Amino acid sequence: MASEIQVTQFDSKAFLKTLTSRPGVYRMLDGEGKLLYVGKAKDLKRRVSSYFTRSLNMRIQSMVSQTSAIEVTVTHTEAEALILENTLIKSLKPRYNILLRDDKSYPYIYLSGDQQFPRLTWHRGTKSGGGRYFGPYPNIGSMRENLQLLQKLFPVRQCEDAFFRNRSRPCLQYQIKRCTAPCVGLITKEDYQQDVQDAVLFLEGKAAQVIDNLVERMELASAQLKFEQAARYRDQIAVLRRIQEKQYVSGERGDLDVLAVAVKGGEACVQLFFIRAGRNLGNKVFFPKMPSGAEEKTILSAFMKQHYIGKELPLGMVVSTMPDDAELLADVLAEQAGRRIFITDRVRSNRVRWLQMAQQNARLSLDARLASKAGLRARLNALQQALDLDEPPSRMECFDISHTGGEQTVASCVVFDEQGAVKSDYRRFNIEGITPGDDYAAMEQALHRRYRRMQAEEGRLPDILFIDGGKGQLSAAASVLEGLAVQGVILLGVAKGADRKPGLEQLFLFGQEAPIILPSDSPALHLIQQIRDEAHRFAITGHRQRRGRSRKSSVLEEIPGIGTKRRQRLLRQFGGLQELARAGVDDLSKVEGISQKLAQQIYEAFHGDE
Repeated sequence: MASEIQVTQFDSKAFLKTLTSRPGVYRMLDGEGKLLYVGKAKDLKRRVSSYFTRSLNMRIQSMVSQTSAIEVTVTHTEAEALILENTLIKSLKPRYNILLRDDKSYPYIYLSGDQQFPRLTWHRGTKSGGGRYFGPYPNIGSMRENLQLLQKLFPVRQCEDAFFRNRSRPCLQYQIKRCTAPCVGLITKEDYQQDVQDAVLFLEGKAAQVIDNLVERMELASAQLKFEQAARYRDQIAVLRRIQEKQYVSGERGDLDVLAVAVKGGEACVQLFFIRAGRNLGNKVFFPKMPSGAEEKTILSAFMKQHYIGKELPLGMVVSTMPDDAELLADVLAEQAGRRIFITDRVRSNRVRWLQMAQQNARLSLDARLASKAGLRARLNALQQALDLDEPPSRMECFDISHTGGEQTVASCVVFDEQGAVKSDYRRFNIEGITPGDDYAAMEQALHRRYRRMQAEEGRLPDILFIDGGKGQLSAAASVLEGLAVQGVILLGVAKGADRKPGLEQLFLFGQEAPIILPSDSPALHLIQQIRDEAHRFAITGHRQRRGRSRKSSVLEEIPGIGTKRRQRLLRQFGGLQELARAGVDDLSKVEGISQKLAQQIYEAFHGDE
């Protein structure tokens, strides 16, 4: 049932006199008949009258002032109204509604059923065939990454059935050890089913059980002198340990979505983490189109309706803030799923950590979005003014040095342009042949190697070259550039201020005696700090990697409490020292005989103060 009024000056009093108090959906239109807003109500009369009988924020005032007509559709229940509201928003995309732009179906990993040699592949769309579906995954890239890793671990075929049936010899997948060639009988049905079983266990979140099984098979094969087979099991264990994503979901067995919303600067971000069978399958970020002034709970409510209604559902959702209509939404989704669906913001144990991670990611993603080209352009313009340049710089490079007591010195070079960091142009230099701890010599070597090569390859020189250091470092850099006949590059030293606190930096422009000191809130200083800090991070990461490679051979022997048996057990469980070095504290503590405290010591031995 629908009622409608269409007049240029909307007569709200006359309209409200005839409006029902039953549940339904209302649609606000402007003078040209264009849809402004779609809403649902448990009591249409009370909800619509609130637009005309109480004070409103600026966004709602603007919408109401443009309203020339209201159409309503009465429904039997509020739940029906919610579903209809969601359908209309998706199809009509009203101006003042919060809109979810990305509404694609998610991909799954699919294992075919009722076959002697099942096929493992990916699927998106209607689940029409037999077999099993694992997921959903947040995007094609995440799904493909997991599928490729599975193929390395358990070489179950991925080829089409028609291709499989017509083979007379193994294909390339067999040659690169991504398939065991069941098409031509190079593996028994029993062994193939073992790989399928392992793949299913892993996809069900039972990676620990798979690892234990592989350890037993590896030891048995080794005892039987089947060293090639034992090596294969060892490699499987190593890859499994690397991709096992259970450090923050130990004990979480169900399918769970974790949602967090952040609002800032007129933009909103929703982070969605997928937890399936206790494994983190990845996350997806959304930036819904929203009217100004929308609250977090309103944004999350609109997102959840558009995202979940009509879709496959997890057991429940953990949210950063409860939508006003969370109870109604849970009822609608429960009816859709045929089972209870929970929505909660009250969490404990492992779920607290997941929610915190989602909230942090939402904030970081939103900050990154706000740091747009417009924001960077303002910083570049401020830098132009601060350094009295003819035009804003279009390319900037920064060098930094990192070492521990002169050991394993690494120099970094990071590059920024009008778009931000150009990571494909980043470079690291392992410094050799200098007196340990001589930062001047290290900087000279790195600069010489960088710009000699750029000259030989006719590469693009920076407009500004930042050096992390004061006048001494700056003079060393100027000497190198002069020796290479590099001209037109502005040299700027960035020296830490008193107590090495950010915001107190002194900037030394080569050829100028007095330092430049910018206010702590200067956009130009913020840009310089960002570039300097990125060079510092890149240098430290490279140094730790280089130092780690030189030290790891004897790390286990140096840890108190790690004797021969525990050392062998650790190496066996992780498939080698390299994979052991990758493990987190939670993974380490799961090994028999390794306490949480000892696991922390092992982790710190490999990663230092990282």
